[in-house]
Amino acid sequence: MQKEPKIKSQFMPGWIDVIPLLIWIAVFFMTWLFMHGADHYLQMTPDALGRYFPQRWFLIAHITAGGGALISGIIQFWSKLRNYSWKLHRVIGYIYLLAILVSSICALVLASTTAYAVNWAYAFTLQVWASVWISATFIAFYTAVQQQFKLHKEWMVRSYIITVAFLISGFAYKIPFIQQLGRFEEVTVPLFWMGWAVPLYIYELTHSSLIKKGNKQNKGRTPS
Repeated sequence: MQKEPKIKSQFMPGWIDVIPLLIWIAVFFMTWLFMHGADHYLQMTPDALGRYFPQRWFLIAHITAGGGALISGIIQFWSKLRNYSWKLHRVIGYIYLLAILVSSICALVLASTTAYAVNWAYAFTLQVWASVWISATFIAFYTAVQQQFKLHKEWMVRSYIITVAFLISGFAYKIPFIQQLGRFEEVTVPLFWMGWAVPLYIYELTHSSLIKKGNKQNKGRTPS
């Protein structure tokens, strides 16, 4: 069983911490841009919300909690902050977990109701996406509870890849060339799959290759 490292007494950011800070600022800015594009929903009128009006509170909660997951999740990968205070790491982790729980449940509600107004494929794609999202996050939480921190980190990466997929597919659809490829329901469905399945596949390939490389190095160090 893996044990947690001891909490450090001082938190001394250095130049190397500029990189995670810039990444967090970039994620924050992209999240703000994405959510800013949904500001018209706050009018809470049938004209502004369209087919989402009957489920307007689920939509607002989904967007708000999703933004919270994007911003809080990236902080979890800052190793210096994690090593400095595991209590703070846990608090932010619970915020991330709660944000995904709220956003994914609301996403499932929307995917099982208003999404069918587009078509069956659109609704099914969102249902699968939300289900994979919440299951990957639950596994990340479960491995942390079991103190399997190596697995916890791996599943946190998977969970956050699926979280970032909302930005990837959302910004991709704003590209004029993409919009010209077909109708909304024809273009968004493959974009949804591309947003999380392709990055997750790339991560699994990279992760597997690193494990194989590490095994070869360890085997080479073993005395004959």
